[in-house]
Amino acid sequence: MNGSDREAPVSASVAHGTVRLPALPAPTAAEAYALAASALAQAGLSGDDVVHVVEYATPGGEAGRSAGFGAVTVSRVPVERLIAPHDRIAVEVTAHPGGGHRTSTPAGVVTIAGEIVYLPTTLPADLTAPFRDQYRSCLETAAGLLEAAGTGLHALVRTTDYTATATRADYPRCGRPRRELLGGGEGGYPGAAGILADHPVAEGAMVSLDALASLRPLRGVNPGWARYDTLTYQPGVAAGDTLFMSGFGALDPVTQRAVSEGDLLAQAGHVYTAIEAVLREAGLAGDAVVRLVEYVTPAALPRYHELDGPRERRFPRAHALTSVVCSALLRPEFLIEVVPTAVFP
Repeated sequence: MNGSDREAPVSASVAHGTVRLPALPAPTAAEAYALAASALAQAGLSGDDVVHVVEYATPGGEAGRSAGFGAVTVSRVPVERLIAPHDRIAVEVTAHPGGGHRTSTPAGVVTIAGEIVYLPTTLPADLTAPFRDQYRSCLETAAGLLEAAGTGLHALVRTTDYTATATRADYPRCGRPRRELLGGGEGGYPGAAGILADHPVAEGAMVSLDALASLRPLRGVNPGWARYDTLTYQPGVAAGDTLFMSGFGALDPVTQRAVSEGDLLAQAGHVYTAIEAVLREAGLAGDAVVRLVEYVTPAALPRYHELDGPRERRFPRAHALTSVVCSALLRPEFLIEVVPTAVFP
């Protein structure tokens, strides 16, 4: 979105009372928040109805810290850059009439709306600790936030962690704390996504973690991919009227090998097909997808616009589309990772 596009109406995904806006990029936080406030007004809502804000900030990009929306749940996501080179921050807003129930804690505001629990970004308590201990600390902080909401880690439906290219070799060490802390729920492990961002949210943080939970019973959704039997996450988690899905890259679910190296269009086709398989397993089709977050690498950016047509044909109701550039992805061959959210009728 740039130039005259900034004045155009913003398409929002509306389902079961929840309004999801795409990330709105701008050169400054004030401009980005003004765009978000305008988009909310178009939907008949205000800052009082906001339940979750995600700030996608570039290196050196200022933070808005929920400017104009009061004390709300804020996630801060580090990105390499935004799609338009002059934009420095993008603001993504989820709203629900009435704004849900907010609880302030020392680690941030927790909000419950539509029985979804929105958590702020969690950071390690000890920034000098090794990677695995920092990851565990993020989960323990999330546990405290969930306790303030009257639930626990068993209620998580999706985690998204942000680490750095330099710690890619250490990443498998997060498996142990995830097994020890997340494996006890009836719905199994939550969904997950892992993104590489080479400028941390806080200096010294090897990881930051964003998470969502639900107060509804959880049901794992897996089309039969055996690789997930040994992993600490699953392809999708159904909770109430929402299907929360993991991040998908161009990986063959049987051989666990990356496919279509160097070809963004082919990788995206593989990713979209995998998403459709999870949707079918849940009894849904592509028009059930209401939100997509697409992380693309710098190498993918020149051809990224070519995905507009294929994406719209497969997911025609995914109006809440957020596109950002990450430093890299966990598999060096990946050019894109997509994190979808769908809803049941």
